[in-house]
Amino acid sequence: MKVLLLLALSAVADPRPVRVGSKAFTESVIVGELATGVLQRHGLRAEHVRGLGGTRVVWDALVRGEVDVYPEYTGTLAEEIFGGRVRADALGPALAAAGIELGPALGFEDGYALGMREDRAERLGIRRISDLRTRPELRLGFSSEFIDRADGWRALQRAYGLPQRDVRGLEHELAYRGLRAGALDVVDLYSTDPEIQAEQLRVLEDDRRHFPEYRAVLLVRADLERRVPGARAALVVLQDRIDAPAMIAMNARARLQRVPEPEVAAAFLRDRLGEADPEVAPTAAPGRTRRILARLGEHLTLVAVSLGLSLAVAVPLGVFAARRRRAGQAVLATVGVVQTIPSLALLVLMIPLLGIGTRPAIAALFLYGLLPIVRNTHAGLAGIAPDLRESADALGLPGMFRLLRVELPLASPSILAGVKTSAVIAVGTATLGALVGAGGFGQPILTGIRLADTGLLLEGALPAAALALAVEAAFDGVERLVVPLGLRLRPEEPG
Repeated sequence: MKVLLLLALSAVADPRPVRVGSKAFTESVIVGELATGVLQRHGLRAEHVRGLGGTRVVWDALVRGEVDVYPEYTGTLAEEIFGGRVRADALGPALAAAGIELGPALGFEDGYALGMREDRAERLGIRRISDLRTRPELRLGFSSEFIDRADGWRALQRAYGLPQRDVRGLEHELAYRGLRAGALDVVDLYSTDPEIQAEQLRVLEDDRRHFPEYRAVLLVRADLERRVPGARAALVVLQDRIDAPAMIAMNARARLQRVPEPEVAAAFLRDRLGEADPEVAPTAAPGRTRRILARLGEHLTLVAVSLGLSLAVAVPLGVFAARRRRAGQAVLATVGVVQTIPSLALLVLMIPLLGIGTRPAIAALFLYGLLPIVRNTHAGLAGIAPDLRESADALGLPGMFRLLRVELPLASPSILAGVKTSAVIAVGTATLGALVGAGGFGQPILTGIRLADTGLLLEGALPAAALALAVEAAFDGVERLVVPLGLRLRPEEPG
């Protein structure tokens, strides 16, 4: 009866499911699954938008209302989100000003630390972070977010006066591989990383107490309970129920034993918290073929929509550039500048304007697709032989008729080559859309990197490569339909 009442109230208050976000690292994904699980087990509709890049991406999504809940750490809020202006034990008013509430504390702390291989640290006599001052030759590898965040590498370097300059940014999980292979000497650790114990790493003492306290909490939108009655009560089930050993064990199951994160979370809810599975008919996990087909549909949607928009805008721009020489140079320069922006940066720049999901991914792919089509349209029209233009003028053909029936067909091989280039670029770049919740083949690639699972990585990489080849072959077929026969014939080689 209680479950039915909660369902009825939530349906009246807000038909949308509660959206739980998580960052692109294993622990955040697991906690996101736990929060989604308790909501569903209390009769509420909930979905998990997993692996949404770094802190700022998920925080901004929460503030805009694109997600309703996500796991965070008090030290990250104090230092990264609020720039050190708010103490970790006084976050409430600052969060309230953004329409956010501090949800249940989960019961564990996951702080930053620096670590080394035990044998290497012992040989060099390094036990504390301050000991690194005497070893400028050491090679450091940190997660990209740690390098740039307010409480990260640069602040740590200033606090300890560290001299190291060989500092590389890379994915957190990949840093462990570098450490294991001897390519790195020092990496940043999360205190709940299972690799610390599994690989017998030495955690360096933070003897100047640079790092703040990082208590794990859930952040919740202040309007969630009004929209979905019972949501806060469901999330309170997790209050102080996950201690550090339990979190380390869950991370180990996912990262070392390669158990899928939803399965890890479901087992914890069932075995440790006694949370029964939702009363719905069980469904088998989708097989690899079904997963690939689902990702193919998402990937094709991103590519097809963005390419269509690029084509609709770029061809007229190319025509304009060919007919107005001075203004045309400005057009070519502008689309060229867009192409120089790193793809990940362009994708993130779209988030404040369009939020998360498919829209920012499509917008970024659209902008990336402009240059090849604009440039090739311009080149194709500019390369038409003058005598052919003179013949069209002599016949007195109207300008639009001449463009559509003479000039564009003559330029069609060049235009189609630009469209083909743009399409192949879109297929490859669309894999980054997974960082903003757009799905596609980037999702298994990112998960495979995070979990060091080659099978998952190939599940995304191989179909993406095959799709790029298929797109290129498809455009070869389109050429036979679009390009006039005379322009497709190649002169015979002299005998």
